[in-house]
Amino acid sequence: MTPITSVEGRRLALSNLDKVIYPETGYTKGEVLHYYATVADPLLAHVHDRAVSFLRYPDGPDGQLFFTKNPPPGTPAWVKTTTVPRSEDERAEQVVIADLPTLVWAANLVVEFHVHQWPVDSPAVADRLVLDLDPGAPATVVECCAAALWLRDRLRADGLTVCVKTSGSKGLHLAAPLEPTPSAVVSAYAKRLAQEAEGELPHLVVHRMAKALRPGKVFVDHSQNAAAKTTAAPYTLRARTLPAVSAPVSWEEVAGCRQPGDLVFLADDIPPRLARHGDLYGALVDPVRARPLPAPPAPGR
Repeated sequence: MTPITSVEGRRLALSNLDKVIYPETGYTKGEVLHYYATVADPLLAHVHDRAVSFLRYPDGPDGQLFFTKNPPPGTPAWVKTTTVPRSEDERAEQVVIADLPTLVWAANLVVEFHVHQWPVDSPAVADRLVLDLDPGAPATVVECCAAALWLRDRLRADGLTVCVKTSGSKGLHLAAPLEPTPSAVVSAYAKRLAQEAEGELPHLVVHRMAKALRPGKVFVDHSQNAAAKTTAAPYTLRARTLPAVSAPVSWEEVAGCRQPGDLVFLADDIPPRLARHGDLYGALVDPVRARPLPAPPAPGR
């Protein structure tokens, strides 16, 4: 019999709670739901006003994985959606994780949460900049940390506050809160920054995606600032072998990273980290910390 629970007055049917989602650790769907309920406050702060895309993995990371932007079949009428026009459908809708019941409903589908860099009331006008640092083997997150520290200092020199989190996979994500800025302008700035990083750190960084360039280096992916792109949300579980989380970390942890395992955080690690440190990504949702991008260089300079 499917359990029925009430979350803030919304009745939810929660299915297959004993199903093992992460076979390597035995982590079950019920534990997935418990994790999301436990980290709901900081997660909702980062996603509540953004259209969400889902990477679904209902049979675990070794089963079928599929990415969806449309509200899934059977989405309750009370789940908030917003129009996000796409080339194939100008009236396309996406879910907004606006409250705890919606978060629990979505978690019951077993998903990664991915969000745009702009809120639903300002399409294609970003309030954050994102850089995705992706290591090409044999480089690891250790090399990503070295690149991240250079990028942090460079962004700070432009007056920006910089947060960092693990991707939940192999790399790191850097983010900076911005005053509202057209996504195209943010994209151009991020690309210039990635190119500058490659120029300063040619042994470590590449700014182009070409696989032939990436072995042993860190790809600074600036493309996720494009209006159509999304990035894994802070605190989302990832469809990996272990129940790894895209976890905010401190700059001290980045500077002290000596081996890849130093920056691997699983679901059970996150509540104690929140109790000790609070939301290490909190500056991203603090309007007081938002800053303008510097003016682009004049042509010919």
